[in-house]
Amino acid sequence: MARDISRIRNIGIIAHIDAGKTTVTERMLFYSNFVHKVGMVDQGTTVTDYDPEEQERGITIRAAAVTFEWNGCTFNLIDTPGHVDFTAEVERSLRVLDGGLVVFSAREGVEAQSETVWRQANKYHVPRIAFINKMDREGADFYRTLNQIKTKLGAKPVVVAIPVGAGPPHLPEAFRATIDLVKMKMLTFSKEDNGSVVLESEIPSELEDEAIQWRSQMLDDLTMFSDELTEVLLGSEEVSDEMIRGVLRSATLLNMAVPVLCGSALDGIGVQPVMDAVNYYLPAPSDIPAIHGQDPTRPDCPELSRKPNADEPFCGLIFKIDADKHGDLNYLRVYSGTLKQNSRVLNPRENKKENIPQLWRIQADRREQIQEVTTGDICGVIGLRCTVTGDTLCDVKYPILLEAIKFPETVVSMAIEPNSADEHKKLKQVLDMMKRQDPTFRVHESEETSQMLISGMGELHLEVIKHRLLRDYKMNVRVHNPRVSYRESIQKIVEVTGQCNRNLGGQKHWAEVTIRFEPLETTERDAATTVGIVTEFSNEPFDKEYKQVVLESIREESQGGGKLGFPLVNVRIVLTDAQISDSDSTETAFRIAVSDAFHKGLRESGTVLLEPIMRLEIQTPADYVGGIVGDLQQRRGLVSKTEVVGHLTLIEAEAPLANLFGYTSAILSLSQGRASNSMEPLCYRPAPPEIAKSFMLE
Repeated sequence: MARDISRIRNIGIIAHIDAGKTTVTERMLFYSNFVHKVGMVDQGTTVTDYDPEEQERGITIRAAAVTFEWNGCTFNLIDTPGHVDFTAEVERSLRVLDGGLVVFSAREGVEAQSETVWRQANKYHVPRIAFINKMDREGADFYRTLNQIKTKLGAKPVVVAIPVGAGPPHLPEAFRATIDLVKMKMLTFSKEDNGSVVLESEIPSELEDEAIQWRSQMLDDLTMFSDELTEVLLGSEEVSDEMIRGVLRSATLLNMAVPVLCGSALDGIGVQPVMDAVNYYLPAPSDIPAIHGQDPTRPDCPELSRKPNADEPFCGLIFKIDADKHGDLNYLRVYSGTLKQNSRVLNPRENKKENIPQLWRIQADRREQIQEVTTGDICGVIGLRCTVTGDTLCDVKYPILLEAIKFPETVVSMAIEPNSADEHKKLKQVLDMMKRQDPTFRVHESEETSQMLISGMGELHLEVIKHRLLRDYKMNVRVHNPRVSYRESIQKIVEVTGQCNRNLGGQKHWAEVTIRFEPLETTERDAATTVGIVTEFSNEPFDKEYKQVVLESIREESQGGGKLGFPLVNVRIVLTDAQISDSDSTETAFRIAVSDAFHKGLRESGTVLLEPIMRLEIQTPADYVGGIVGDLQQRRGLVSKTEVVGHLTLIEAEAPLANLFGYTSAILSLSQGRASNSMEPLCYRPAPPEIAKSFMLE
C-alpha cells in the first residue's frame, strides 16, 4: 500500500539563541511518547543536544534530526542552532524543509538572529508558524512581541491563541493558561504530569470580552483570504472550526499569513497546541510545488522538474554530512520517487554513479536501519564516495541537477601549526574530515611555513573547532589568536593589455589579451559578491581554440586574491580583445598573457581593503547604557538605535569585527554581568586607510 505523504511534516525549529528551541523540541518528543522523561538543556540531557560541546555550553551547535508521530502525522523535525556562527546549519536545513516553527522569547522579542533566520526562510519560501515562548518570564510581553513580528519582520501574523496572564508564578497575574481562539476554549496544562494532560474549559467571564475581541480580529484577518468566509460572517452565521483552519492553512502555505501561538515550553504550557498547529497549517510534501533542476546531459541545460510523487523518477538532495573516519553519514531529502537499499544512483555534478549500501532513519545520535525511503522522507545514507553537501542524487536513467546550497563567506581566521611532521599528516586528514562536515569551514595551507589558516563564521565557531581538534581528535597543535578575514576590491575602471613573447624550450610563444576591470556597485547586505567574468568580443579562431583557456586563466588568477593577498570581490572582469598568431600562439602563451594583464590591472585600478562589519544588539539595564555606548565608540562602533523595552534598554549598533574580539566578556564586565548581546554579519565596508597601509607595509 502506497504511503500517504499528506501525513508527513518536514519542519525545522528556528530562532535566536536562548529563545527555547531545544526545550520546545524536548517537550514535543515527550508529549509524543518518543521519550519518557523531559530532558533539560541546563543539565545536558536533551535528545538533540547530544554533542559534548553542546552539553557543556548549553547551546545547539549542529542541526539534529529526529522523527516521531503525533496525532496521525509523522514529524521529521530538525532542531537548528540559534547562534549566528552556526547559521549555515539553518541555511541547509531550510533548503530541504517544507515548513518552519519560529520561536520567539516573550521577554526579548524579535532579536537579531530572529531576523536572520526569518530572511533565510523567506529566501526558500518556507511557510511558518510562530510560537511566542517564555511567557512565564519576568518582563514577558506577548503583545509587544506580536507587534515586532509585524514591524521588524514585515509579516502578517494571525493570532490563534492568546495568553492568560504573563510572568513568573510569584506575580499576581502570572502566566497560567492559553485561550484557543478557534475553539474559544481556555486550555490549562497539568503540572503534575509535566503538562501532558490538556484540560479544556469555558473562558472565564472576566476574560471573555478580550477573547471575543481577539477572535474577531482573527476572523477579520482571514477575510482577506476567503470570500466564502466573508459571506458567512456577513450573513451572521456561525463559522466552523474547519473553515477557519482551512482558510488559515491556505494563507500560510502561500506565505501570506503566520499563525501565532504562545506558551512556556519549560513549564509545559502551550506545546501540544503548537504540535496540532503544525498538523493544521504547515505543508505536507504533497503541498510543495514540483522541484526544478537542470538536465546535466545537454549543453543548453534545459529546465526539468520532479513532482512530489512516489511514481516519479528518484531525486534527492544531500544537505548535511556527519563526517567520520569509518564512513560519512549523508543526510538526504527525497523530493520524488523511491530509493531502496543496495541500489545505484547518479551524482550528476560528478557524473558518477554511487552505490547506496545502507539507509538509516536518524534519531539524533541514534540510527535505525531501513530498507527504503520515498517522497518526502529525510534519511541517512552511508557508503557514498564522491558526494558532498549540496549534491543531487537521482535516477541513473533520468538525470536531473538541483540547485546547490549556497553558504555565506567566512569572516574570521586562525592559524594552527602541528608540532611534528607526523602530526602534520594527521592534522590534514582531520581538517579534511571537518571540512566535509561543515561547508563554512575553510582551510588554507602556507607552502613556505606549513602553517595552516582555518577560517570560520566567528570566534565561537573557531573555538568549537579548536576544542574538537584538541579534545576529540587529541591533536598536538599550536593555536594562534583569531584574525579578521578581509576582502579586496578595486577603485576605478581600467583597461589593460597583457602580452607573452617568449622562447620556452626552443619554441616561441606569443599571445596578447586585453581585459577591463570594473568595480561592481552592490547593496550593503550583498557587499561581498564574487568576481564576475564576461566576454565582449567574438573572434572565431580564438573562440574555437583559446577562449576557454583564457577564461579559465582569468578565473584562476582572480581566485588567487588581490594585490594584498585577500579574496577579490565586487569586481567585473571583461575580456575585450585577444590577438593570436597562426604559428606561435599556444595555451601557455595565453596563460602568461592573462597573468600579465591581471597584475597590471590590479596595480592600475587601485586597491580597496574591505573589512567585515557586524550588527550588534545589546540588552542592558539603563544604569550601564552610558558605559556600553562609550565602549562601542572606542571600538569604531556606531549606535543606530536605543529603545526602552520593559525594564531593559535595547541598543542596536554596527561595529567592525576587528574591534569586537572578546566583546562578550567585555560587556559582561561593563554591566556587572547583567547585559547580553548578539551579533551577526552585516556587510563589508572600506577599512580605514591606516589598516590598508599596514598590510601594504608587511
